[in-house]
Amino acid sequence: MTEIPRERLTGSLRRAAVKKHVAAIHVSGKLSLLQRKLSNVLLLNAYDTLTTQRSHQIDAGTLCLMIGYNSNDMATLKQSLKGLAETVAEWDMLDASGRPEWGVSSLLSYATLKGGVCEYAYSPALAEKLHDPKVFALINLNIQRRFTSGHALALYENCYRFIRTGSTGWWSMEIFRRLMGLDGSSYYESFKHLNAKVIKPAVAEVNKTSNIVITPETRKRGRAVTDIRFLIKENPQLAILDLDDGTAARHGPVYARLRELGVSDRLARQWLTTHGEDQVSAKLEYVAGRKNVSSMVGYLSAALSGDFGAPREAPPPGSARAQRLGRMQAAAQARTPTQRDADKRLFASRIEDAAARADFERFGWMSALNARAILTFWEEMDPGIYDGIAAD
Repeated sequence: MTEIPRERLTGSLRRAAVKKHVAAIHVSGKLSLLQRKLSNVLLLNAYDTLTTQRSHQIDAGTLCLMIGYNSNDMATLKQSLKGLAETVAEWDMLDASGRPEWGVSSLLSYATLKGGVCEYAYSPALAEKLHDPKVFALINLNIQRRFTSGHALALYENCYRFIRTGSTGWWSMEIFRRLMGLDGSSYYESFKHLNAKVIKPAVAEVNKTSNIVITPETRKRGRAVTDIRFLIKENPQLAILDLDDGTAARHGPVYARLRELGVSDRLARQWLTTHGEDQVSAKLEYVAGRKNVSSMVGYLSAALSGDFGAPREAPPPGSARAQRLGRMQAAAQARTPTQRDADKRLFASRIEDAAARADFERFGWMSALNARAILTFWEEMDPGIYDGIAAD
């Protein structure tokens, strides 16, 4: 993904973490918690090809798993997709030349469910805005799944993008109500009601559930509250769940080697964030020593996902377990880089034992300590994946 050079930005865009309108894509209506989670997962799935493909696909079972509800409940999924297609997104911001730009679009231009696959699309104008890293803050799906309140998740999303500056900056109460999906409600025009029913509970859940801690501050004119902002700092208890955008990795030698190999900027940062410089560097050395490789980037991707060359005891060739592992690896490799990253994060979120977690972080889908759970996980992701394989 090519980012607009900072020196070309003018006006508030140069201070994207301070000015309230820069990163604001307001969503009309009241998205439910499930719809908000669904919207994030669909965007994450489409992000790498957001501006180059007209439509995007994700298998419905995976989609349900990633947002945390019963994968057989297609009726709920249909209603949630319908709600996103009926929801209006509005933006009012500055373009790269500093000129005001207003726009409006449905959140999804269409969505279909066919053969267990969800296909969907964004309007070209909205896709362009969502693809701008200054507008969209990538939300960690492991954290998202922990939220039980739509207001809390909405507050988290709108605060997290300002983590680097430590404050959201001042929002008028009108803007804040719109960000929280509360505009048009006369009940919440009263700050007393808004604070008691929305702000306090949402702040408490964000601080308990997520990787940031926020503190609200208000500004008054006379006795009326006119503006609100949130001070933000990392939650030391949950900071490990944070999804770094990998910006700092651009300055390292491993990143440079990946780029020379032809790996995209976003994928290089994603690999470094997920696997760490040491592991990526080791895999680069391993891949460099292979001969007759048609695609170095593809082979490196497989090495990182499957941990080729790791000193693990392989099952006997032709055994039922080897066949299941083979199908599991093929299914994992068939996923896009973004999906593969999401798959690993989703599985890792289920591991409670520290040793098993460490083994998975090191060996990925070839983790011996998680072998049974991994095979079960992929059967949930792809029902029937092991059909025809005899039991051990």
